[in-house]
Amino acid sequence: MKFTDGYWRKRDGLTVLHPAHYQDSTPGPGSLTVYAATKRIRDRGDTLDAPLITVTLTAPMADVIRVTVEHFQGARPRTPAFEIAAKDVDVTVDAASFTSGALTARVSTGDDWALDFLADGRRITGSGWKGIGIVDGPDGPFVHEQLDLGVGELVYGLGERFGPLVKNGQSIDIWNEDGGTSSEQAYKNVPFYLTSGGYGVLVDHPGRVSFEVASEMVTRTQFSVAGQSLSYLVIHGPTPADVIRRYTALTGRPALPPAWSFGLWLTTSFTTSYDEETVNSFIDGMAERDLPLSVFHFDTFWMREFHWCDFEWDTRIFPDPAGMLKRLADRGLRVCLWINPYIAQRSPLFAEGRDNGYLVRTVDGDVWQWDRWQAGMALVDFTNPAARQWYAAKLRALVDMGVDAFKSDFGERIPVDGIVWHDGSDPERMHNYYTQLYNQVVFDVLRDSRGEGEAVLFARSATVGGQKFPVHWGGDNTGNFASMAESLRGGLSLMSSGFGFWSHDIGGFEGLPDPVVFKRWVAFGLLSSHSRLHGSKSYRVPWNFDEEAVDVLRFFTHLKYRLMPYLYGAAREAHLSGLPVMRPMAVAFPDDPAVAYLDRQYMLGGDLLVAPVFDAGGDVRYYVPAGRWTSYLTGEVVQGPGWVRETHGFRSVPLLVRPGAVIPVGARQDRPDYDYRDGVTLRLYAPAEGRTAVVVPGPSGADTVFTVVREGAQLRIGRSGEALPWNVRRGDEVTELAADQDSCTLTLSGSRNPSGSASRPR
Repeated sequence: MKFTDGYWRKRDGLTVLHPAHYQDSTPGPGSLTVYAATKRIRDRGDTLDAPLITVTLTAPMADVIRVTVEHFQGARPRTPAFEIAAKDVDVTVDAASFTSGALTARVSTGDDWALDFLADGRRITGSGWKGIGIVDGPDGPFVHEQLDLGVGELVYGLGERFGPLVKNGQSIDIWNEDGGTSSEQAYKNVPFYLTSGGYGVLVDHPGRVSFEVASEMVTRTQFSVAGQSLSYLVIHGPTPADVIRRYTALTGRPALPPAWSFGLWLTTSFTTSYDEETVNSFIDGMAERDLPLSVFHFDTFWMREFHWCDFEWDTRIFPDPAGMLKRLADRGLRVCLWINPYIAQRSPLFAEGRDNGYLVRTVDGDVWQWDRWQAGMALVDFTNPAARQWYAAKLRALVDMGVDAFKSDFGERIPVDGIVWHDGSDPERMHNYYTQLYNQVVFDVLRDSRGEGEAVLFARSATVGGQKFPVHWGGDNTGNFASMAESLRGGLSLMSSGFGFWSHDIGGFEGLPDPVVFKRWVAFGLLSSHSRLHGSKSYRVPWNFDEEAVDVLRFFTHLKYRLMPYLYGAAREAHLSGLPVMRPMAVAFPDDPAVAYLDRQYMLGGDLLVAPVFDAGGDVRYYVPAGRWTSYLTGEVVQGPGWVRETHGFRSVPLLVRPGAVIPVGARQDRPDYDYRDGVTLRLYAPAEGRTAVVVPGPSGADTVFTVVREGAQLRIGRSGEALPWNVRRGDEVTELAADQDSCTLTLSGSRNPSGSASRPR
């Protein structure tokens, strides 16, 4: 929301109070409260008709400072509120400064108001002249804050946004909408951003937050909320990765998805016609073509039309659902079902929910309804504990039947006007937050039924904290290269917002993609954290495109499954530290100015660079950071820093290994969940001098840790804890890494002994 008319004037009808100067302050245990006068106070008479703005500084954890700006303090507390962790923090407080860890907030006590944030001896941002504003106008009161941007400072994040990755120059409203991937709207709105200046900011308001990022004031990031108060947290880095780690420590780390969920998902598609025979034909066709599936997903019409959601199988089409689920499980498949939080009027659950108070009501006491999506549909009131239990019981019955996961669709179309929530929550604040309650109910059912580490969603909407309930997918994209690129931008934006896992509809959701688009998208999809074939009105089995599409899907599915020891290690890192599996280049290489705007490539884990091909002819241009990088697929060396232009066939994609990396490669390509230690191959790429630890994940945390030792041209390897490292051998001879050799491969029999193989990877 914009409040100014140019630089000097306010918009018509608005009056705005700004802090003019520091009046006084009250240091307290763990806090500093500062009172700012909104006009110059030269004598006692100036205190009359002079509003005060109260600024309170606290710290929920080290290196984080919360700022609360208030005008009137008489408002009742409103819910919901984000769950933000708080710890006992040692802070240093005096009359004009507040320090938490390496971060200090300093208030100017001179004639001009200023609130500066300093870290490691330098000012990283601050709120100066007219930065804080208390706005009054025809649309009610608002509070805004403006934080300075340094020269060249760039802003990332704010949820899954499909426009430019760098948010400078954009106006963004944090408001969940079902707007597809080709608009300024977003399914996953997160009022958190990080910058290239070494810090991040979380606005602690679950409702609508309006951001003007270097737009209204081109040297500042402005954010505003309705009401008389605003609370935000400044999170020190100094690197973007450090900011993400601290942000997820505050708002929640992602759960670790089960290993099987990283495999290939195939769906019935959205409105296509299907029955058990259709499902089996897809599964048989995949098996016959050596296309290993992990999950089969039943979309919408597993239930009867006009009944969504009643959680009852359409027995006209599926007369024996329990038997079908068992037959699929016997084939080694997991099953996912589509659901949403809406109850259609024709569903028997509508009357049940209405009579028991489980559905959202209007201020008049009626059930809130409309005809969009499903005729006469109502909305489950997840603020009611009894409604949560009721909804969970319906899901639990399906899990008991043999369902393994749920696609928790929708959650964005949440009304605001004229409704009442069971727990008295504010409708404006609940609009975005609803999805958090919805996804948590679904996730908890799976975790409680299947066990810790076995729960996984395929969720569309989210807000702050949603990363705790993975996985999220990008929503309704279109089957063309432009939408493929916008999907990646959305994913990278979400990864910059604290989400560890992300997926997208391979080939696009809307329309029938050209076979060329589908084949290029397959490579991108299988080199994402999670991989799903899904469409709207057309099936996504590869033989519907051409036989080459079958070969391409087989190649990249096998590739992903072989990479699972590496990918699952990256997944664990996301779970433990919050650092995403798919990382924007600006997060991975913050000191390289050339990566700042890169939105068509990413790091997959810490050591693999992926540059999807968005061109029918295979033309791709990508940037390589400093060092000698090696193509994982060909072994060719690419020297950085610099731009590379290549042409790739359909069974190829730029997939480069970072210099110094050791990539554990699994022995199986028929499934993603296996003992990664058994027959693992270690691929060494320009190994650094000294020791490198390599963790190969094992089941239930029974990992094997190898130590790679390079001393000049000689390589040795051993399991940690062994008395002596083994020599790397080719036949009976010790292998030395020649001066012109950038990589070698070591294959280990089982999890213990080297097999005697060392060569360039192919």
